[in-house]
Amino acid sequence: MAEWEEVPSRVTPFEAGDLLVMPGIVDTHVHLNEPGRTDWEGFDTGTRAAAAGGVTTLLDMPLNSVPATTTVEALRAKREAARGKCVVNVEFIGGVVPGNAEHIEPLAAAGVRAFKCFLTPSGVDEFPAVGERDLREAFPLLLRTGLVLMAHAEDPARLSGSQSVSSAYADYLASRPAEAERSAISMLVRLMERTPARVHIVHLSSPSSIGIVRRARARGLPISVETCPHYLTFAAEDVPNGATEYKCAPPIRSAAERDGLWEALIDGEIDLVASDHSPCPPELKQTNGDFFSAWGGIASLQLGLPAVWTGARSRGVKPERIAQWMSAAPAWLAGLDARKGVLAPGYDADVVVWDPDASFVVDAARLLHRHKVTPYAGRELFGAVAATFVGGKLVFADDRRFH
Repeated sequence: MAEWEEVPSRVTPFEAGDLLVMPGIVDTHVHLNEPGRTDWEGFDTGTRAAAAGGVTTLLDMPLNSVPATTTVEALRAKREAARGKCVVNVEFIGGVVPGNAEHIEPLAAAGVRAFKCFLTPSGVDEFPAVGERDLREAFPLLLRTGLVLMAHAEDPARLSGSQSVSSAYADYLASRPAEAERSAISMLVRLMERTPARVHIVHLSSPSSIGIVRRARARGLPISVETCPHYLTFAAEDVPNGATEYKCAPPIRSAAERDGLWEALIDGEIDLVASDHSPCPPELKQTNGDFFSAWGGIASLQLGLPAVWTGARSRGVKPERIAQWMSAAPAWLAGLDARKGVLAPGYDADVVVWDPDASFVVDAARLLHRHKVTPYAGRELFGAVAATFVGGKLVFADDRRFH
């Protein structure tokens, strides 16, 4: 073919045919848990699952690894653990915890792409939650770095049920009301009014806080928001009692709130979608149906693109919006937008090739995540990934779809 005549002889061309070619996904919210809890996921299995899902760059959260990435020494341990194991680009996030303010600027200088904090207990002792006093100390330092603070925004004073035992999803949902999210976001905005450090609200579960964010932006405050595939896919009304594979924090809320998140995303008030891939061994998830003792987190790194596309196509959304929400916007958030997130000359050749018209039923056994527990099992999704390229190198190919 004439179009191949200018291709260097050392390059093997791939013909995508009628498939869609898109910038590789940049997932800014991934827990790989290595070192220390590699039995939960790890760089090897996690990045292979990422590649199979069209993810070409991910940001690894500072927990649930041991040590947590709250010092430069811990960051070095992360990088050493990742060496030689990653098939996609991996960047790192530093942690903001009580007492580590002196480590914020050194972590930034060492190359972290963002910072993360929890306003409510994280579930692991090595990454404690911060309060307003801690953040007042941290915000001026964060402002100097120019990096964004990713905040798990739930107000612990608004949560309940920590001593409860129940297989009823309604009980778990009631224990983490949307008001906890609104209260925490309001507090962060108050801190930004005093010190305008960049803040990013992770995993927004309810559209009821969008008004707070909208008003903050109108005042010029640098706040951004993400939601996750599971909040855009599932609804509380459909979660069976005892089905702890659906447990996450904040929780999956009502169908009306799910639809409100879609509306805010389509309207541009939610900036991006990230997976919050949060795996654990099955025994921590399958706790005889008790929602309160089960580990909270959904493993979805391989399924984010088809999950979001399935909801988007049913609402008449075009694939171009997927590229904005899952490639360009997260690349901007992580400061990678000069070389990732779009297909253009001079940018890294990070590419996903996928079929927006192809559907498949999720077979958990075929997932490349280390553990296979997932609420997506048996669900039909659209948007099968055919091939993924990182820096022009093929790192995943589904031979059934890509030839």
